[in-house]
Amino acid sequence: MDYTKIKEKAESYKPAMTKFLRDLVAIPGESCGEEGVIKRIEAEMKSLEFNKVEIDPQGNVLGYMGTGKTLVGYDAHIDTVGIGELSNWTFDPYKGFETEEEIGGRGTSDQLGGIVSAVYGARIMKDLNLLSDKYTVLVTGTVQEEDCDGNCWLYIINKDKVKPEFVVSTEPTDGGIYRGQRGRMEIRVDVKGVSCHGSAPERGDNAIYKMCEILMNVRDLNENDAADNTEIKGLVKMLDKKFNPEYKEAQFLGRGTVTTSQIFFTSPSRCAVADSCSISLDRRMTSGETWESCLDEIRALPAVKKYNATVSMYEYDRPSWTGVSYPQECYFPTWVIPEDHAVTKAMEEAYTNLYEKTRSGSKETDAMRKARPLTDKWTFSTNGVAIMGRHGIPVIGFGPGAEAQAHAPNEKTWKDDLVKCAAVYAALPNLYCK
Repeated sequence: MDYTKIKEKAESYKPAMTKFLRDLVAIPGESCGEEGVIKRIEAEMKSLEFNKVEIDPQGNVLGYMGTGKTLVGYDAHIDTVGIGELSNWTFDPYKGFETEEEIGGRGTSDQLGGIVSAVYGARIMKDLNLLSDKYTVLVTGTVQEEDCDGNCWLYIINKDKVKPEFVVSTEPTDGGIYRGQRGRMEIRVDVKGVSCHGSAPERGDNAIYKMCEILMNVRDLNENDAADNTEIKGLVKMLDKKFNPEYKEAQFLGRGTVTTSQIFFTSPSRCAVADSCSISLDRRMTSGETWESCLDEIRALPAVKKYNATVSMYEYDRPSWTGVSYPQECYFPTWVIPEDHAVTKAMEEAYTNLYEKTRSGSKETDAMRKARPLTDKWTFSTNGVAIMGRHGIPVIGFGPGAEAQAHAPNEKTWKDDLVKCAAVYAALPNLYCK
């Protein structure tokens, strides 16, 4: 391959990629409301002469470039979170802004920039005759990730019967290559009480007070050490080989965490004792932790046992923009591929042949990026929880933008990131299939 030509072609598409991204930003597309964004992507794929473009029953758009044997996937979720408190924005989140280096607007980093680079990366392959009988490229614009990460890919694999050999996640990676992430799950804890008039609380059994003890146990689980004399051993224990055979992978991904994210109660009135109380827990999991182990860990807490609380996992069944519901439990497995995996090595080779051996970025981001290892991991969760976590299909991450921009006001990305990602995407399949 002529890497100079790949870079030049990617750079030549910068104006087109900028326009495409700004068009997408201007279309509100929160989870389950992505129809306009999907159809704009479909139109771009068709204008760039993808071999086949289709929208599946769930509402994901799938574009195929080439007709070779090995299917190589590039995934971008195209739904966004809401804009939050508008007064925190210094510009219109849907109108966005553009400078010589930056593009601003909701979804620019998380992660509409990813679909833009993937679509144009596929076009570069066609422009430079990189396509061969060895591979077909599949670019997916997937829905509902912000609601339920991975649900779209469970549908694509199980219902559409589409299964790539590996997938590039185009989630933002700050110029780096990411080979894993912690998993997560959504846990609910319910405790019962007995109501009575608030003037004589001793006649009842206040569920909120019971939950207070459970909350302190949950906090202990997150904050305690793992010493032999610690009753509630902290989640940090999973970094120790004494507790976890997968401790090396856990040290790479980082320790698991748990936090209380919501609290609910029922009471006959504001003048009564609460007769039930429930909490939601956000549980982040490292290597060696499973949904069973995480549920059992909560069930084993002293206050949970004392008050016979019920511990369960949430389920997701919200219909997509097409009206299709694909229910699943709210469990999103940890995943990591080895540093010497063929997919990891191919991505590193593609990147270093184009941009040398360190991360790079704009004037604002370059120093921070260069201080970090080229190959690392995400802090947040991605569709990899289904692709790799549930189905064992290798996932490698490389995408435009920054994790810190995700879900934040004044979200932005960088035009050079779009160009670099498109170039790397164009080079990757030939290196993997050589």
